[in-house]
Amino acid sequence: MSSLKISGGRLANTDTVTTVLIRDGYIAALGDAAGRESADNEFDAAGCIVAPGFVDLCCNLREPGNGQKGNIASESLAAAHGGFTTVCASPETSPVNDSGAVTNLILDVAAKRSGVRILPVGAITRGLEGDLLSDMAGLAAAGCVALGNGARPVKNARVLRRCMAYAQTFGLTVMFSPENRALAADGYAHDGLVASRLGLLGIPEVAETTAVMEMLLLAEETGVRLHLSQLSCARSVEMLADARKRGIAVTADVAVHQLLFTEDALSGFDSRYHVRPPLRSERDRQALLAGVRDGVIDAITSQHQPHDSAAKQAPMAATEPGLSTIESTLSMGLLLVQRGELGNADLIRALTTGPAAVLGHSAELHEGAVADLCVFDPRTSWRPDDTNLCSVGRHIPLPGKDLPGVVRLTLCNGQQAWPCNNL
Repeated sequence: MSSLKISGGRLANTDTVTTVLIRDGYIAALGDAAGRESADNEFDAAGCIVAPGFVDLCCNLREPGNGQKGNIASESLAAAHGGFTTVCASPETSPVNDSGAVTNLILDVAAKRSGVRILPVGAITRGLEGDLLSDMAGLAAAGCVALGNGARPVKNARVLRRCMAYAQTFGLTVMFSPENRALAADGYAHDGLVASRLGLLGIPEVAETTAVMEMLLLAEETGVRLHLSQLSCARSVEMLADARKRGIAVTADVAVHQLLFTEDALSGFDSRYHVRPPLRSERDRQALLAGVRDGVIDAITSQHQPHDSAAKQAPMAATEPGLSTIESTLSMGLLLVQRGELGNADLIRALTTGPAAVLGHSAELHEGAVADLCVFDPRTSWRPDDTNLCSVGRHIPLPGKDLPGVVRLTLCNGQQAWPCNNL
């Protein structure tokens, strides 16, 4: 489409009903000026919210890979269905994204098969094995927006320090999921009351908090831009806030399911809620919510991990961790808004401007901006099932439940990414 007029919708976090005119991929006008212009197509957004396109800092697209768990085409369509226009692709691919060749492959496939913007995160160590440093400069030159080790640990503090120091020389952001693997050992649930009652192997909070402290101290020494991915503990939020007061260049995100669920979700031995880091206590959940409300935690991420059905159909310890969440991230956030646990403005910020700032980008709707936006109806509910999900992963967080918030339209660079049919 060359031009589109979106009329009758409310701009996110305002009570203003407005019109948005999009021409050649950019926002050409807003408000009365847009209303006076003609367009090739018009979209009626009455009753809907018009928001900047959501930005996801951690998403597993499963490509390159064998395709059994999904691929760039399926998972980027799922992202568009969820209102996301920018997705950071985890380096946990097969082969691992630890070279410019793999990065170029991801970008080439995305250009042909994705309706949303795919930003690769490169592996900071070769093969994600946590020992030898990757070609960071080559990865950055190929198009990686940050470097990290996915959900895997770095071998030791000496290697971690070298990773940070080397990345700092190139001005690169490093993204780490803090976990001391020696303390986590073979655990797969929060080391709390539920794990004790059910006989599950626990992962103590200190497995995360010791890693957080180590990373913060090394970031302070090296001066690298550090992003802490998928925090799960109250103490981690406290240390993050303190580090910011000391001037450490650190940002952080939390997976949306950590804000909605606790260890109690495992009470029925439901392997769907086998995630890493594990779902923790109600105290931790409340601290994470407070971190989002206060802006200490910059972003809410999907931590989307699509699996084939066999990966979740086993005794819990033998299942693979992760939820298929990118299509329901907005809905889970709106559930928190309905409960009064999160403000609507907090939710939108943590899905848009917060994560965009981590990447050094902007995510605002104004004249002249790239037309990345989504239109969603917060009053309408939907029930995820096999007929309306796009992701290969069907292990969704709230199966059989009516969820608030239906995404009506997603545009990336002014092009329609969702729904699949053109206007």
